[in-house]
Amino acid sequence: MGDKVIRLLAGGDPVSGMQKSDMTATDAFTSDDHTELNHTFFATPDDSVLAGVWECAPCREEIDSYPVHEMMTVISGKLTVTNGDGHAETFTAGDTFYIAKGAKCIWHIEETLRKFYMIVE
Repeated sequence: MGDKVIRLLAGGDPVSGMQKSDMTATDAFTSDDHTELNHTFFATPDDSVLAGVWECAPCREEIDSYPVHEMMTVISGKLTVTNGDGHAETFTAGDTFYIAKGAKCIWHIEETLRKFYMIVE
């Protein structure tokens, strides 16, 4: 981990691009498009810290307890996150935000979302 500097690229790996991912439940998708892609640029040996790029088609999930600490920067698309008290924030290209582990929220991708992420368990 120590001395690495890693450039995260919006298109994933320069050779292989992005790979299929399955973090989103099939019934959460809100259209016939179920595309979900990911490329992890960095992971600690125990996967407790991850950094990469992720893309997902429109979907909506009610999350009782967000599973990780996550900081994200939207590359493209549109996402609205509604927290436990009903306050909603919409994020689009260029926005950076953070969700704390354990947060109750509604995650609603309104337009296919591509984001950079850094996750800490």
